Amino acid sequence: MGGGRALLAASVISIQNSCFTYPACQNCCTRLSLDSRRFNCLKCGHTGEVKDARYRYRLSLKVADTNELFDITVFGSCLDPFFGITAENLQRYIQDLTHLSGETNKDASPGVLVQAVETCFIGKRFIFGV
Repeated sequence: MGGGRALLAASVISIQNSCFTYPACQNCCTRLSLDSRRFNCLKCGHTGEVKDARYRYRLSLKVADTNELFDITVFGSCLDPFFGITAENLQRYIQDLTHLSGETNKDASPGVLVQAVETCFIGKRFIFGV
């Protein structure tokens, strides 16, 4: 594909990772650096308490058109209709499940969520703005 913007009609072949949200800066949408109590945006310098961090969707996909394979990452609220809730609410739900199950990896999505995302996307054809 050349420079500029284009539309790509492609089918999803696979989901590239199982973490569908990330803590995002409210100012510039960059991934936040988190420690135990505070967050920091390395790009614009925005800081705050971890409990106030906002989350954003990030879905990494391997897709194919008729001739080529592409790695595409879809960001933001355009994924809300597919998940049925905002990224912040999904992250809260994942954290609640993690606390209930006693797991220590707070970034791990429950297996049932991964299966649901795979069912929703794999084999389906979408038009991507690239």
